[in-house]
Amino acid sequence: MIENVLPEDYSEMLTVWESSVRATHDFITEDDIAFFKPIIMEQAFPAVTLKCVKNESGAIVGFVGVHEAKVEMLFIANASRGLGIGKLLLRYAIEHLGAMKVDVNEQNPLAVGFYLHEGFTVTSRSPLDDMGKPFPILHMAR
Repeated sequence: MIENVLPEDYSEMLTVWESSVRATHDFITEDDIAFFKPIIMEQAFPAVTLKCVKNESGAIVGFVGVHEAKVEMLFIANASRGLGIGKLLLRYAIEHLGAMKVDVNEQNPLAVGFYLHEGFTVTSRSPLDDMGKPFPILHMAR
């Protein structure tokens, strides 16, 4: 079931983010993770509409953030990957939050494949991410 996110959930969501990034973004260093963590907590989370999925114990296992028809973040805890949570969150974002676009790290082929499978196509590519770091970004839309 999709649930709303409260600011007091941010630290738990950051743990989900880190678990997901460590499992899927092998190109990101410890320094990169340390760099991004405060930005995610202080700037990224408050800037988007956030929805999450919790497990039977009430722990957040995945979340999506949407802003201006764009999926800005979609992360699933590593232990919960492959259970359909990402698909559930993405479809909610499309159907209820109007999401039509997403930017994906080109170096994360599982994510690229996921979005292609869900009906997105690559519209353009940027050699740097939003922070100017050398992580190529694929801009996708449906």
